Amino acid sequence: MKKDFYIGIDVGTGSARVGIFDALGKMIIQVKKEIHTWHYDNVFVEQSSDEIWKICCTIVKQSLNQSGISANDIKGIGFDATCSLVALDKNSKPISISISGEKRRNIIVWMDHRASEQAKKINNTHHNVLKYVGKNISPEMETPKLLWIKEKLPDTWKNAKFFFDLPDFLVFQATGRDIRSFCSTVCKWTYLGHLNKWDDSYFQKIGLKDIVDEKYMKIGNVIHPIGVSVGNGLTMQSAKEMGLNPGTPVSVSIIDAHAGGIGMIGAKIDSLIQDNDLTKRLALIAGTSSCHLAISKQPKHIVGVWGPYFSAMLPNMWLTEAGQSATGSLIDHILLSQKQSINLKKQAKQLNISVYTILNNILLNLSQNIHKNCTVSPWLTQNIHVLPYFHGNRSPRANPDLCGAISGLNLSDSLNNLAILYYATIQAIAFGTKHIIESLNSQGFNINTIFACGGLCNNDVFLQEHANITGCQIILPKEREAVLLGSAILAAVAAKRYKTLTDAMSSMSTTGKIISPADNISIKNFYNSKYKIFLKMHDDQILYKNIMNDEKIKI
Repeated sequence: MKKDFYIGIDVGTGSARVGIFDALGKMIIQVKKEIHTWHYDNVFVEQSSDEIWKICCTIVKQSLNQSGISANDIKGIGFDATCSLVALDKNSKPISISISGEKRRNIIVWMDHRASEQAKKINNTHHNVLKYVGKNISPEMETPKLLWIKEKLPDTWKNAKFFFDLPDFLVFQATGRDIRSFCSTVCKWTYLGHLNKWDDSYFQKIGLKDIVDEKYMKIGNVIHPIGVSVGNGLTMQSAKEMGLNPGTPVSVSIIDAHAGGIGMIGAKIDSLIQDNDLTKRLALIAGTSSCHLAISKQPKHIVGVWGPYFSAMLPNMWLTEAGQSATGSLIDHILLSQKQSINLKKQAKQLNISVYTILNNILLNLSQNIHKNCTVSPWLTQNIHVLPYFHGNRSPRANPDLCGAISGLNLSDSLNNLAILYYATIQAIAFGTKHIIESLNSQGFNINTIFACGGLCNNDVFLQEHANITGCQIILPKEREAVLLGSAILAAVAAKRYKTLTDAMSSMSTTGKIISPADNISIKNFYNSKYKIFLKMHDDQILYKNIMNDEKIKI
């Protein structure tokens, strides 16, 4: 008897991946390919939608060839991607969003902060819509980017026919239908999901009146919940490019982090999914950046935290979205900026292991001299502290202008010293998660369990520090590629294998390893002290900025 299979396609910041899953959520194969990115001036980050689409098609074909699965057995496709802005002209071809003028550079990547000044202008309007983004819109969101294009690239603004969120672009490319997702439009474009409409006055007030005049044609006026099947499925052209059958159902898309939430937050622990259980769970998707997703029956307005977003992840539930702008990228930055990084990479290559495995082993060896009963001893970082805001703070401070800081440096450039700095950086990221959870719980959440996925969750030290510092139990999904699984779950819903998204989540997602926080009062006291320093380092940075902004020293 032949099985039915579902494809999840995930376009992340640095790569695109395809996963083929069966109806119970078991991944059969995964194929990955890197994406080219242009970085310049420490602000601009750009990609090409043509390249991304070609990569997606290539790796779908590869996954079929390598797995031996027939196109006839693929019953649905789900897309997720970063919330990056795609611009197309009247012929649905790339139009440049770059100061270079290159047409192929038609994507402003989510992490691009070129629109910081436009975000400040929008926030200064204090429009009512902003209460659904924590009262502070981020330059990572789409309306500040649109305003930047209008102000800085008027020809692009005039000649663009479509502005897509990247996940929605992929669905458009696959189906030929301009169907936007509740997930992307509510979370990143200010669509009011609970009212099922855009707010005309918002766009008029921030200087984008022509969006309203054109009846939202450029940004989408047909918006559907995730999991809904789009049009007639794959077009003849896209099916040929992917090696699949025309008409294969395609789901309304989802943002990549939110696909991770779908792929794990609904997993069974001891019983069937209950809404009350879900509201105690936090989905942590930890990669280049980190996203923290929590859901509730009622909207919770939390200053500095994005949302509440209606039906953006689960139907008729409110999503609250926090995050950290740099996590995996911060750890890599810390490592690459040190002299010992060359030796570290050389060792990793020789031993055919990751640099993180080497560093974790060094930490274990160093810990034996401190406390024989510890795995990795937190006391290694007693005198070194990191403020992880190297790319600003997304939540809960909502300040893209904040900077990182390190206290406790010395002249040593040993590999041991690098390992300790790496460990302090992981702790700082975990303190950021603790700060986020405290902000959520102070406004009515009761988060006590973290469901975690993403590349950083392959690092045992990262996971244990998050458990110890937050005091939460951490649950890993049995299928570690939860983002890909989330998209495959949407594919199964679009193909009508499951009646509802909740049914699909509970059937295709199961729990795996559980990490519990350390039950040791001295360790708890140590982390409490370091957390006080974490908070004070931010306050000190603000003090320093105020001193340097003194009118007496201005040129």
